[in-house]
Amino acid sequence: MMEQTSPLMRNLRRSGVWFVASVLALAASSIGLSRFLETETPTVSLALDPLNVNALIGEITNDLNDASNTPDLDAMLAEIESALRFDLADARLYSLIGEIKYRKGEKDRAYEFFDQARKLSKTEIHALQRSIGRSIETGDLSGAVGEIDILLRRWPNQFPAIAEGLPTILSNPDGYQAVLAAIRAAAPWRADLLVALGKTPAGLDFANRLQLDLTGSNAPPNSNEVSAVIKGYIGQKEYERAYRLFLFSLSDQERKLGGYIFNSTFEPVRSGKPFDWQVHDQSGLEIAFSTSTDSVEGEGGATVRFLNTPVKHAALSQYIELPPGSYKISLLASARNLKLPKELFWSIWCVGADSETARFNIPEGTYNRQALGQEFSVESAGCPMQLLRLETAAIAESWRFRYVGTLVMHKLSIERLSS
Repeated sequence: MMEQTSPLMRNLRRSGVWFVASVLALAASSIGLSRFLETETPTVSLALDPLNVNALIGEITNDLNDASNTPDLDAMLAEIESALRFDLADARLYSLIGEIKYRKGEKDRAYEFFDQARKLSKTEIHALQRSIGRSIETGDLSGAVGEIDILLRRWPNQFPAIAEGLPTILSNPDGYQAVLAAIRAAAPWRADLLVALGKTPAGLDFANRLQLDLTGSNAPPNSNEVSAVIKGYIGQKEYERAYRLFLFSLSDQERKLGGYIFNSTFEPVRSGKPFDWQVHDQSGLEIAFSTSTDSVEGEGGATVRFLNTPVKHAALSQYIELPPGSYKISLLASARNLKLPKELFWSIWCVGADSETARFNIPEGTYNRQALGQEFSVESAGCPMQLLRLETAAIAESWRFRYVGTLVMHKLSIERLSS
């Protein structure tokens, strides 16, 4: 026979279930809110959920990184050790204990914790950073480069922090060989390395040497990497070295396009290097390179189509290096219905001195393979490198000055005149 339950008892039981459910819902809500706030406001997150390890790690990391505050290392250590009892597999906790002990001067014990953190997670960022520092201090540069590779594959945004120490590593033969081996193996930070080295004179020497050692390997330098070093030399005003590196980097096919102007017939093989053609973004025109077999009506070269809008600044450019002397620049061009409200011209500027050495205008109208040109000279001083540009004389983008029509430049060349 079933026991009768009074309405009062049933109501009490229902109230108890409701109370427990409410408590559980509130707890779940607090945990959820704690998770939501753990990145931006870890202190608030930790107050909502004292067991939120992510929030604890965030709070202590922020305090350790706060240069304006002297952290209570003993209190931090007690908090982390307490959290560790509930999560023995979290590498970040071991790493933070290691950092606190490191700051307390207990370096041997600190590295024990850093090593334990890396056993649990090879990519634990703070343990990796400290391990890299230890490897450099002890002269294990090959090991340091291996750890740098692990760090940057997982945390590529850490490259700026690593970049400062790379010249020191590269100045040591073992370190240099380790870096070379890493970038030969297609390390994803290879391009960042060459760009960073290109910003200082000492770094440029290493960048150039690395590229020479990569040439002929299974991972030769690509155009972007070569360009980064060339631009570095230009930035340091090492113009001759920049040009020599460009010439050295040319393939057998590219060498056929050499001359005072590289690729003077505008073959569609642009490399993007500074001594090759640079096509600048312009909303008012379109530029296409083609061979005579690919182009319309057999007119090979650079086709510039103006879109009936204002055009300002340069459309095409190339760095060139002309020794002092007398020269003639020549253009073979065709045009169809070309209307130029302001001048369209080729100019040669002395890099560094910012002075114009030569300019010749392109005529309006319709014509076929017309020869244009002008003589000029390069002085013996103040003009070690030049910039060749196709540009307009428009100062403002006024719709009164709209460029219309098509220009095809078949060949642009410079020849030296006998003295």
